[in-house]
Amino acid sequence: MMKILLIEDDQVIADLICKGMREAGYGIDHTDDGVTGLSHALSGCYDLAVVDLMLPKLDGLSIIDLVRRRKVNLPIIILSAKRSVDERISGLHHGGDDYLTKPFSFSELLARVEALLRRSSNVVEPTTIAYRDLEIDLLSRGVVRGGKKIDLQPKEFSLLEYLLRNQGHVVSKTMIMERVWDYHFDPGTNVVEARVSKLREKIDKGFDSPLIHTVRGLGYVLKEQH
Repeated sequence: MMKILLIEDDQVIADLICKGMREAGYGIDHTDDGVTGLSHALSGCYDLAVVDLMLPKLDGLSIIDLVRRRKVNLPIIILSAKRSVDERISGLHHGGDDYLTKPFSFSELLARVEALLRRSSNVVEPTTIAYRDLEIDLLSRGVVRGGKKIDLQPKEFSLLEYLLRNQGHVVSKTMIMERVWDYHFDPGTNVVEARVSKLREKIDKGFDSPLIHTVRGLGYVLKEQH
């Protein structure tokens, strides 16, 4: 399991990130002061760090400076309320690999974490994603299950791609709204439920083992249940 270090003194934001990362299948440790954060960052125990800039005891830029002086290649995403171009450039010049301003959507942070982890591990982005007898082609937008071609609408394909990328992990309605519809608010409709229902009918109908499941009170998961 990939492990993330979060250095953030805003408890509300920290709780949001920790909850979301665990739901996405990552391990995460949180600290709210810069000195402890630096110690953790130098420990070699983490695959990526998310660092706020304004921290007690030691600020985020100093943490990044000290990490880079020690030649530690820990991927770092800066998370800050400082929004100006100069401030963002300064953060990257100090050794940050990415910069996300507050307020932010969790799905965007998660996407940046995933992208940075892929780059840091030199993983080539696949053109297909598969689970059991289900496979999608990201280039042709084709979908096949058990050798049978399945036609999906564009939003249905995006929804299935998101579920496949998170196979085995529960994704919430909020996460789906942000990633598939790019909504960062609750529109007060059942658009997600309706689209999942249609997708489930196309993907699971006629097959012995359903793959798309509702997890009551939490969201949806793509997996084979035994």
